[in-house]
Amino acid sequence: MTQARTAQAMILILLIMLPIAPRVTSAQVLKLAELNTEQIRALNKEKTIVLIPGGILEEHGPFLPSFTDGYRNEATTAELARAVVFRPGWTALVLPTIPLGVGGANELGGHFSFPGTYAVRSSTLRAVFVDLASDLGEQGFKWIFVVHLHGAPSQHRALEDAGDYFHDTYGGRMVHLYGLMPVLTAGAPRLTPAEAAENGMDMHAGRAETSDILFIRPDLVSPGFRTALSLPGKNWDEIVRIARAPGWPGYFGAPKQATAAEGEARIKQRGKVAADMMWRIIDGADARDIPRWTTMMSSSEAIVNIDRAEAAHERAREERFSAWLAKRRKP
Repeated sequence: MTQARTAQAMILILLIMLPIAPRVTSAQVLKLAELNTEQIRALNKEKTIVLIPGGILEEHGPFLPSFTDGYRNEATTAELARAVVFRPGWTALVLPTIPLGVGGANELGGHFSFPGTYAVRSSTLRAVFVDLASDLGEQGFKWIFVVHLHGAPSQHRALEDAGDYFHDTYGGRMVHLYGLMPVLTAGAPRLTPAEAAENGMDMHAGRAETSDILFIRPDLVSPGFRTALSLPGKNWDEIVRIARAPGWPGYFGAPKQATAAEGEARIKQRGKVAADMMWRIIDGADARDIPRWTTMMSSSEAIVNIDRAEAAHERAREERFSAWLAKRRKP
């Protein structure tokens, strides 16, 4: 009787362990913030993938949190880390989220101050990522992937500059994944003609982002989204017109169409496409040959004008600070 029970117990233990077995590989997911000097030094830099999630603090209207982009980026980073686990011999090293970004959507309407948006200059963002790239490169890391979904062209240029600098200086790859069109456009749902007309260009705090946060952090979504007025724009000129209207609430499209199921599907699909792109680059593809968001945005006169206005605002902010600093330093 005792032997039978022992045999049953062993079978039960094996059955419990079976689902876990595929995860027991030489790959790991590590958080940089939790590692000490010796643990970091011991990493195989040739087979360590550094993941840097970002997230601008940006207004997302009355229904979504200002860190919406950050939550979405962290979800994609988690998907990338899971993809690393299933390739033997590789390690994912995840940095803390960098809560900095350039150019909130409020700037589309000429509003450079808006509750919920706390942006930095593009030169600041570039300097942050160049400095991180320098430290990582000097320590021998070869593979860095930035996960920073946000649409401002100036932000994309800053992150691409940092990546190109890392490539040219240290010989590794630092890739702004959401700057690549195949990753950025992944996960778009199929809409009925009526849904598409009501939603328009779903580019900020509308159906897509509301769906994503309903899946990731439903506790942070205001229930008012279910009865939200739809603000569709068919093109960038119409989007700008909506953003400049008096009392613009801070979103476009049709948040009331959002569902958690759609958000889950998009996060999973984007994660898969991003992971496939990550491995494609590691296996030899040059990210600079892949279509970029900045190229597409430069074809819109409305966006080019907004980009110029943002650059002028950044220069004014820098000049104001420089004047203050010079005055302060006078004896």
